[in-house]
Amino acid sequence: MSKVIAKAVEELGKKVPSFDGVAKFVIPGEGAIMIDANGVRPGDEPAEVTLTASGEVFAAILAGEMNPTMAFMTGKLTVDGAMGLAMKLGAALS
Repeated sequence: MSKVIAKAVEELGKKVPSFDGVAKFVIPGEGAIMIDANGVRPGDEPAEVTLTASGEVFAAILAGEMNPTMAFMTGKLTVDGAMGLAMKLGAALS
């Protein structure tokens, strides 16, 4: 597991300890993170929604420096799957 993924799992777990659904965050070149009712963990499993962003964008979202909705609207964050779950997760991260 990369240091970027390890740090992201730690930070994401603080913000969203569990999630009513199955979501995956993909950081190209680093790996993927799963979040569901059991919490946050490294992994690359099937999900209801997949969010993809660079490590820098993901870090800015977790730090509260970038709004997830604005990241999506400006093309810095892509969403594949259940948009409703993505919006729910985005609200939890804001």
